[in-house]
Amino acid sequence: MRVFDPHIHMTSRTTDDYQAMYDAGVRALVEPSFWLGQPRTSPASFLDYFDSLLGWEPFRAAQYGIAHHCALALNPKEANDPRCTPVLDALPRYLAKDGVVAVGEVGYDSLTPAEDAALAAQLQLAADHGLPALVHTPHRDKLTGLRRTIDVVRESALAPDRVLLDHLNETTVKEAADSGAWLGFSVYPDTKMDVDRMVAILRNHGTIRVLVNSAADWGRSDPLKTRAVGDAMLAAGFTDDDVDQVLWRNPVAFYGLSGRLRLDLPTPQVLHEGNSLLRGGE
Repeated sequence: MRVFDPHIHMTSRTTDDYQAMYDAGVRALVEPSFWLGQPRTSPASFLDYFDSLLGWEPFRAAQYGIAHHCALALNPKEANDPRCTPVLDALPRYLAKDGVVAVGEVGYDSLTPAEDAALAAQLQLAADHGLPALVHTPHRDKLTGLRRTIDVVRESALAPDRVLLDHLNETTVKEAADSGAWLGFSVYPDTKMDVDRMVAILRNHGTIRVLVNSAADWGRSDPLKTRAVGDAMLAAGFTDDDVDQVLWRNPVAFYGLSGRLRLDLPTPQVLHEGNSLLRGGE
């Protein structure tokens, strides 16, 4: 089983996770930029983070046979902090870089006017750079947030079929599907979506335009949940082709809209005496 995790925060994971993911069939992933838990206080801290998603994490993933891509954005939560919003001015030069396959995570946290403005601005940036957008639907007031998101997408220059609406559940999947967007589901041990509920949604709504991810952030999460959904699909009677569509072909198709997806890995560099990172040239 080949697995492409389309939304996973590897910054918060260990190298043991990379090895376990490879062993479970993960060969590619997208890491969207997100809120790190400790609030940022300036655009400079975003830029250092973006640099790590474009340099350090792809190197780290490649050592374990996994192709790493990223999505960059001002996240919804920090869109409310005026100290952070100037990062929007720096985003265009980052969105031009090869490793960036989407603008994201954008969307809503608390449904504020500041979040409205940041979402609209970043959907425009996605359109300007020929990139799709990964949209975070809020954890609270989820259906209200989804409807507001769809309205902003419709008012934007970005077509709905270039938008992935993520963190969906049973209350939002139908309206999200009717919007013409791609459908994203984050599978967690305790919150958001679990494996059995995910299989039920796939049974009811089918496998077209559906992406399943583990998100795997700083809290209680599991980077192998994406593979667990594949196993559960097979146990429930889905075919190998169904699983491949959800866990590989759909994320490849969505992020392939960027024209930048690279699934062939460079040969990992030889490390000095088994060290876990490069120490410079001879």
